[in-house]
This record gives sequence, C-alpha cells and structure tokens, in this order.
Amino acid sequence: MTDRRTFLRRTLLALGGATLAGCDRISESETGTKVLASAEAVTRRVQRFLSPSTALAKEFTEADISPVFKPNGSTMPDTPAYQALLRDGFSGYRLEVDGMVERPTRLSLDELKSLGTRTQITRHDCVEGWSAIGKWTGTPLAALLDHVGPKEGARYVVFHCFDNIEEDTPYYESIDLVEARHPQTLLAYALNGAPLPVANGAPLRLRVERQLGYKHAKYLRRIELVASFAEVGEGNGGYWEDNGYEWYAGI
Repeated sequence: MTDRRTFLRRTLLALGGATLAGCDRISESETGTKVLASAEAVTRRVQRFLSPSTALAKEFTEADISPVFKPNGSTMPDTPAYQALLRDGFSGYRLEVDGMVERPTRLSLDELKSLGTRTQITRHDCVEGWSAIGKWTGTPLAALLDHVGPKEGARYVVFHCFDNIEEDTPYYESIDLVEARHPQTLLAYALNGAPLPVANGAPLRLRVERQLGYKHAKYLRRIELVASFAEVGEGNGGYWEDNGYEWYAGI
C-alpha cells in the first residue's frame, strides 16, 4: 500500500509539472491567464493533499552539507537603511511585526532568539535548477506568531525586505498561516554554525523548506499579517508572483 501511495504521489506531481511546462502559449492570452490561475489553485490543493501540513522536508546529515552555499537573489542590499545596520554589525536591527496581530512588536535578534530555536539541515532548491544543502538555525515562525497573536481573519504572512529588487521596489513575499506554522519554517539567523552571511540574507531570512528558493525571503525588515493580498504589490502575494511565478511553489 505504501508503494502504491508513493507511486500515486509521484505520478500526480509529474503530471502537474508536465502540464505547467506546456503553458507558455496559453499564458499569452487573457483567457489563458485566468485558466492558469485556476489551475494553480487546483495544483495547490492537490499538493496540500499529497503533502499535508504535518509532512516534513527531508533533513540531512553534517556530512551532506554543501562546501559552498550559493546565494539566491540579491547579495548586497544598497539601501541606506540596510547599509547603516551593516556598518553597525546589525546591533540596531529590529524586526517589525504588525498588521492583523493583537500585539504588534519590534524585536532585536536576541529577543527573537529568546522565543525559541531550531536547527535543521535541509536542501535549498532554486527555480533556476541548482540546489545546495545547508545547516540553518533560527526561531520557528510559529513561536513568533504565538508571541504576537494573529487576529481572527488573518490568513497570510507577508515578508517585507531591505533589498530593492527594482529601483524603489523592496522585495516582498508571502506564505499562508498553515505554512507559517510548519515546524521547519524558520526565521534563520545562522548558516552552518555561523552568523548568516550578508550574501545569504543577514541578519535574518525566511526558510520555508517545502517550497522553492524564491519563497525564502532574505534581509527581513518587517513581517505583516493580512487577510488578503489586495494591498501587497500587484495583488498576487509576492514580487515574482506579480511577474508570473506561482504563489504556491511546493517542491
């Protein structure tokens, strides 16, 4: 029975990937865009069925750690606010948490660490086709959510970053509360036993291990809880999503 279930999971996921691979021509039309949006919702439900909220991403051993962990996305934010924090060794860093929460807050790294810690060795899969295994240490996002208390109606966690992906457009990304409370979803401040390097997102980045690399927002400045994406970028939940990527990037 286990082998049959595994075969079913792999077959359905492969079929989903094959379908999406052939969608370029469809996506060029307005009707095609609506079809793909609907298909993405179905794909997300199927993936959630095959990989429920309790399923864990594979974890590895120290021997599996990649000799170099290639950075994804930006490698050095040039915004004045980030550069000032960098010169000060991030001693003045405060993570803002607001939106639909009972107790908005601003936390230093030490205050964040006091909420709890977890270390995990996982593989990062980039949409560009490369992967790397790293050892991450951070505070479970669930612990932060418990600290601030999501209000009724909050559905998504939005991450606002220090790095500008375009001129005057800071990077932004989001996940839902199910993924946010997953035990492997971390606000990571260390990589391979050392403070997070700048190229990899210092002083704080998201690790959402069951999704592709563009979901793992770096250089976290602010976390906001919202009921919808209406006021987030162009309304699709993230910078790359506003440029045609899927919002649910499950592996």
